[in-house]
Amino acid sequence: MEKRVLVLHGLGGSDFPHWQAHLTRDLIEQNTPVSFPALPNRDNPNLEEWKAYVKAEIEHFKPTIIVCHSLANILWFHLCEELDINLKKLMLVAPVRNKELEEAKTFFPYPIPSNLKSEEVIIAASTNDPYMNVEEAIRLQSKLGVGMKLLEEAGHINADSGYGKLDCALDWLNREEECEENR
Repeated sequence: MEKRVLVLHGLGGSDFPHWQAHLTRDLIEQNTPVSFPALPNRDNPNLEEWKAYVKAEIEHFKPTIIVCHSLANILWFHLCEELDINLKKLMLVAPVRNKELEEAKTFFPYPIPSNLKSEEVIIAASTNDPYMNVEEAIRLQSKLGVGMKLLEEAGHINADSGYGKLDCALDWLNREEECEENR
């Protein structure tokens, strides 16, 4: 199955030098089909508008992997009950606590899905994320029943926190192909 990666940004977008922009460029350089759409009204998003947009993108692009950052994780949690999809991989980076954000009220409260619609899932969280502390991240990981990579002092794992490039993201996405090549 061809790897096709959909990258979903959070509140305010993930413009360069954000790690998602670097990841998209790296995927293009290795000839991996990638879609990194600018979601509508990214500074004042509406859940129903984002859901409709992402559903249309999924229908059109047919991803096998989805990479979410921040509010996009919450978007994915809402979409899980509505989608008939089975991804190869899902990466949830810097999820936010289930407490209303002024700029994104329609996303809260959010559900904890029993099925994340993916064969393999990983959460990447930080020891000092202002939007979800370590204990909250561990509780979410436990409820979802998935693996987690905990980054030390990485803030919200964005450009403001110094993450212009997140090599472990690309490494995780490519891991299967590398294992197959080494057999």
